[in-house]
Amino acid sequence: MEFRFFEIYRNWDYVTLLMQGAGMSAILTLCGGVIGFAFAIVLSWARHMQIRIAAPLATAYVEFIRNTPLIVQLFFVAFGLPLLLGYAWPFWAHALLALALNFSAYFAEILRAGFRSVDTGQREAAEALGLRPITAFRLIVVPQAIGRMFPSLSSQFVFLFLTTGIIAEIGVRDLTNAGMFIDSRTFRTFEVYITLTAIYISISLLYKAAMAGLYRWRFPWAELGR
Repeated sequence: MEFRFFEIYRNWDYVTLLMQGAGMSAILTLCGGVIGFAFAIVLSWARHMQIRIAAPLATAYVEFIRNTPLIVQLFFVAFGLPLLLGYAWPFWAHALLALALNFSAYFAEILRAGFRSVDTGQREAAEALGLRPITAFRLIVVPQAIGRMFPSLSSQFVFLFLTTGIIAEIGVRDLTNAGMFIDSRTFRTFEVYITLTAIYISISLLYKAAMAGLYRWRFPWAELGR
């Protein structure tokens, strides 16, 4: 079997396409992760505090997202919602929304476990000192829960990044889509997908290193307590 990596990638257009695709995948994952994490805090707070109406709705949402394939969610957001609500967004925006919704459900489960690991006596003591329940939760419970569950959140984030190749199915020019395009032009499937594998691994390792650095900087007390 003859490999022709150089013959393919001496074409600068293909290299540029892969770089743009990798950037799109990384940015959509990062933005989707940040938005999803913010929504996850609200979901897990509603479930942890057993807020009437909000708690069962949050539970139903989390279970629905976690028990349906990402591709179904992606197609619903990209093709179903525009028909129902009558709006038109670019495909990358649909992909971002679908990723954020998907990420939020998985992050919410991890955060809820973190909230439950914090002794309720701390929150009750803060409320006894005059803090409002929401303030006590934000200042006392949330930082400890995030610190304790940060390694799990980081692992889940990287895992979810590796599933984002599915957004190529709706035409987003991500890394997988770029690889599919190059393969269709060169018919060098092995070389193309070996390259994609190397790029995905590289981005995953960069994310892991960044998360580890953030963990040591932001939660030194959690690192010492391990």
